[in-house]
Amino acid sequence: MKNFLSLSLLVAVLLSGNIFAQQNQNTVTFAIGAFEVSILSEGHNSGNGNMLIGATPEILQKYAPDGTFPMATNAYLVRTPDKNILVDAGYGRNLFDNLKLLKTDADQIHVVLITHMHGDHIGGMLKDGKPAFPNAELYLSQAEHDYWTSDDAMNKIAENRRGGFRQAREVINVYKSKLHLFVSGDWNVSSILPGVQGIAAYGHTPGHTAFLLHSDNSRLLIWGDLTHAMSVQMPHPEVALSFDVDPARAVISRKAILEYVAENKIPIAGMHIVSPGMGDIKKSGDGYAFTPFCLCLSL
Repeated sequence: MKNFLSLSLLVAVLLSGNIFAQQNQNTVTFAIGAFEVSILSEGHNSGNGNMLIGATPEILQKYAPDGTFPMATNAYLVRTPDKNILVDAGYGRNLFDNLKLLKTDADQIHVVLITHMHGDHIGGMLKDGKPAFPNAELYLSQAEHDYWTSDDAMNKIAENRRGGFRQAREVINVYKSKLHLFVSGDWNVSSILPGVQGIAAYGHTPGHTAFLLHSDNSRLLIWGDLTHAMSVQMPHPEVALSFDVDPARAVISRKAILEYVAENKIPIAGMHIVSPGMGDIKKSGDGYAFTPFCLCLSL
């Protein structure tokens, strides 16, 4: 009976297109066509309901009754037949240990894609002021680059909050000889790399970008910080975050992308979705529902 159950689980996962190997709780790998996509988790924590903009007391009572919601910090490793691509670099706390679990050294990363330049996405980019990924080309949206290098934008915030600008500029400067700027667009935008498109998801930051992977008729959208509070923002995508540079635009981007991926059955991955960090989006009432990819083969 045990062998039959294992075989049934294997068939179910194969049919769903979500084949994976689980190394430990920090790294889970799924197949997207010929690509292997692995979550690199830097851990789970809780966000405070006070961070949410537009969440009514009724919404919080229903979806965050204790005043908190689950959060995580993730990066992703995409192994194509030709390249090792890192999508964001987290804080850099567990990043390199997680890569080693996947038998990948920092000098084996060929490309780094940055969704946006907040510290929990670029923290692992430097080591002792030098490139942590010495052989990698860095891809960043033009709009994101322009924001973080703008003195006008930096001077609009309090001086004691400008550390993020200095960190972003240091990363840009250190990688400047390998920096590639691109223009994010809609779902018809040209690929910035074979099998990779940059999809505009502006609002959280002015150049925030999601990356659409496509291989062998399979797709996955790594949407960065399109959401932070999945338990709240799925049923209520109109809820924004206090960290959004432009909360109203972030809501517009979130609603548009959720509608598109649900209608087109495109699975997603996110930097603040708890492990395994990837799954499917479906319409549910006036909002949406998220179903994580199956981990049944680990049973």
